[in-house]
Amino acid sequence: MSSPNRVVMTPAARRVLRAAAGLFYERGIHAVGVDLIAAEAGVTKKTLYDRFGSKEQVVVEYLADRDERWRAFAGEFLDAAPPDPSARVLAVFDATLAWVPDHNSKGCAMVNAHAEISDPSHPAHPIIVGQKEWMLALFTGLAGQVDADRADELGRSLVLLHEGALVAYGLGIFPGAIEHAREQARALLTRCAP
Repeated sequence: MSSPNRVVMTPAARRVLRAAAGLFYERGIHAVGVDLIAAEAGVTKKTLYDRFGSKEQVVVEYLADRDERWRAFAGEFLDAAPPDPSARVLAVFDATLAWVPDHNSKGCAMVNAHAEISDPSHPAHPIIVGQKEWMLALFTGLAGQVDADRADELGRSLVLLHEGALVAYGLGIFPGAIEHAREQARALLTRCAP
């Protein structure tokens, strides 16, 4: 999928993005209008449109920024993980555990956004889908280091554990959802390790 054009971030654009990010995540993308975003950011509606061109582009920037920050955050955990392949897989769950208290009180932003933006022609759709494809590729690559013959199967199982944990966490279905998923991933990796 091609990535959409991105906006050059001026100080006013950064304020708009910060305001939009909080509003979109807390209230939903469709529930938030440009008037509210501009007011929260302390800019005029004209400034918002001058910087972004449309609300759709604000949504693109919000999701792309969140995706980039998550990838960098997870990368730090992977860089710090021991070289053991199973430990590297579990580092992704550890990153998620560290990320969710400050970033995911209402569940995964990409899943939430997809509930509102399921049209593939929307410019934010490739970001939403791309983030989940990246997670699958990440887990599949890491799984290949555990068991090269079963990398695809193991990667899919790991992404299902991870994504299911995010949904359970966001909905508050039961306490410790991500910890439980991490433990299930550890058990799965133990069975697959040579």
